[in-house]
Amino acid sequence: MKTRNGMTLVAGGAGFIGSHLCRALLEEGERVVCLDNLQTSRESNLLDLEGYDGFSFVQADITEPLPREITHEAGNLTRIYNLACAASPALYQADPEHTMLTSVLGTTQLLRLAERSGARFLLASTSEVYGDPEVHPQPERYRGSVSCTGPRACYDEGKRAAETLAFDFARSGRAAVRVARIFNTYGPHMRMDDGRVVSNMICQALSGEPLTIYGDGSQTRSFCYVSDTVDGLRRLMEHPTLDPQPVNIGNPEELSIRELVNALASVAGQPLELRHKDLPVDDPRRRRPDISRAREMLGWQPTTPLREGLARTLAWFAGEVKGNHRAPAQQMPARVAVGSAMGEL
Repeated sequence: MKTRNGMTLVAGGAGFIGSHLCRALLEEGERVVCLDNLQTSRESNLLDLEGYDGFSFVQADITEPLPREITHEAGNLTRIYNLACAASPALYQADPEHTMLTSVLGTTQLLRLAERSGARFLLASTSEVYGDPEVHPQPERYRGSVSCTGPRACYDEGKRAAETLAFDFARSGRAAVRVARIFNTYGPHMRMDDGRVVSNMICQALSGEPLTIYGDGSQTRSFCYVSDTVDGLRRLMEHPTLDPQPVNIGNPEELSIRELVNALASVAGQPLELRHKDLPVDDPRRRRPDISRAREMLGWQPTTPLREGLARTLAWFAGEVKGNHRAPAQQMPARVAVGSAMGEL
């Protein structure tokens, strides 16, 4: 993709997908500002980015008024990616009020920044807007089956409201928006304690513990390697659409949790012991994206085979576990500027 003049803001850029997105943009020579409150992000993700020219970090919470370091640069912004929100059930349910406000109030503030700056805006929405789907696979036209009162509602309904805001801004001509509905994504930079199935299983396998299976393991998911997800987000951001529509970004290959265990055992080269627990409330039974729109509109589909992605992820987690045993984690200061993308810092 071509390098552009101007600056890109990545809200949630210290998180799992956000840090990979920052790296991909920086490797193309772009100037990137990462905005993150570090509530659920891995601070070491920022350390991986500090060597790039044109990278800056601002610690702030998008539920609060945006800091001057961001608003002062509005005239230089050309792209705004909003990935700011806890994304795993364990983390977003830990502070449900903040999760909802991040999606609604935070998205509003970033959309207003896009309106002021003229920057193109991409919302990282989620497959959770489909809830426990009654249509399979899930096309973008499907309106979902979501509980608005359950423990997952703070995230599911928050993202649905964020989409509403984005499309209202688009309809009124206030901002050029893109909306990506991201399905299960995995890879390096995930938190060990985020509660997602791939990270859970890998960490348990590395520690010699039995792998936790919720229910009987027949529920299905579709797993997309993080570099493929980032490629889809970038293609969507740069697509010259005048009729914004949500676009599913995910892997259409569906497998059960039991099949995921078998794939991980094959990569690990050893049998894995299992332990079963009850299914969480409102846990979806099936999840698989229809990516016809992404294929036709963006020329995009995932290319990383599951076993290859699992091998990379397992190797990365093994390095993390080994490193954690050697030395304490490095700490980032409360606010830090890396590189020289923002002279204000």
